Amino acid sequence: MAISSSHTLRADRVIVGGGAMGLAAAAELTRRGLSVVVLEQYDLHHPLGASHGATRNFNNAYAEADYLDLFDESRDLWHELERETGRSLLGLHGLITHGDPEAIAASHAALVARGAAVELISPEEAASRWTGMRFEGDTLVGQDAGVVKSAEALCALEEVAKRGGALIRTQNRVREIDTSSGPGVTVVADTPQGETVTVIAAGAVVAGGAWTTPLLAGIIELPKLTVTEEHPAHFAVRDTAAVWPSFNHIARSDWVQARGGNIYGMPTPGEGVKVGFHAVGETVDPDHRTFAATAEKRRELRDYVAEWFPGLDPDSGVEISCTYTSTDSGDFLLDRVGPLTIAAGFSGHGFKFVPGIGRLLADASTEVALPPERFRLAAHGVGRSRA
Repeated sequence: MAISSSHTLRADRVIVGGGAMGLAAAAELTRRGLSVVVLEQYDLHHPLGASHGATRNFNNAYAEADYLDLFDESRDLWHELERETGRSLLGLHGLITHGDPEAIAASHAALVARGAAVELISPEEAASRWTGMRFEGDTLVGQDAGVVKSAEALCALEEVAKRGGALIRTQNRVREIDTSSGPGVTVVADTPQGETVTVIAAGAVVAGGAWTTPLLAGIIELPKLTVTEEHPAHFAVRDTAAVWPSFNHIARSDWVQARGGNIYGMPTPGEGVKVGFHAVGETVDPDHRTFAATAEKRRELRDYVAEWFPGLDPDSGVEISCTYTSTDSGDFLLDRVGPLTIAAGFSGHGFKFVPGIGRLLADASTEVALPPERFRLAAHGVGRSRA
């Protein structure tokens, strides 16, 4: 029988959540000389949230200035992190986007206006370059895009945070965030051994992913954050000599539109080519998941691969399980309320921006600057009171 014990830690900042966003905030805050405690309810790199896996798309096919500004900054910061840790974190083999002509034209115009290395090519030219794929209409090619090596990125961020003195406590599940007892914040967590850990800090960054809403219930008015379980899969390539880009398919077909999502993917060395529908999963409680797609969704993904990827074996899919935490708009939620800085609602497209978001969170938490209006609570239709 475990014997209960408790102890108290003090720090400049406490970070709730040790996924990509929490570790990025920890790394940036320690670079600024602050003492940091990170509380993660599982082990680092766990497969129960949204940060695990080997690769993510490094995708610049946006038309919105806020996202393109953040992409450009994040690309520079990824390279800085590479130099800082000696790790290879980006694979810039290019990313292609095809399908909806209006969306592609808008992204192309926005990227050209910024001087980005992009081109617009015919579907015939695209098929001649990437023989394992089929294309729908003119294709946007981003040459400064590709993949983020996400598993390696988590290691790099952890390394920088620890080098800066951050204390990262795993298996510490936060049960209370209290802003009522002073100008700062008190965070209480429990361990499987029956230990209670209390962290008293001047401020907190809450980067709890799928657990954000219960963590902040009664403290901050949040917009609706919908948690879904998504199931992309890796498929085996038929020709190992074929070249593969990262890709987005903003599909126009009624079949895809009826399922509510577009399609994305990228090559993952040693695992095949990852293909997934965007934001089509079942709504779930993150503590009670099936970790398996329904037979219908598995069949739909297989049929899509059979139609659009002649270079992949559609019957070879190895399924993945991850969570999305999505806002209604798909825009991120980044803001500060009193001593609390919130990072949530990354809606399946946040990982590429991780180091830039770490900078935004550190700026907000230290009152240097608030995040861009697009991402703040008011833009999601709620206020900033109660903390």
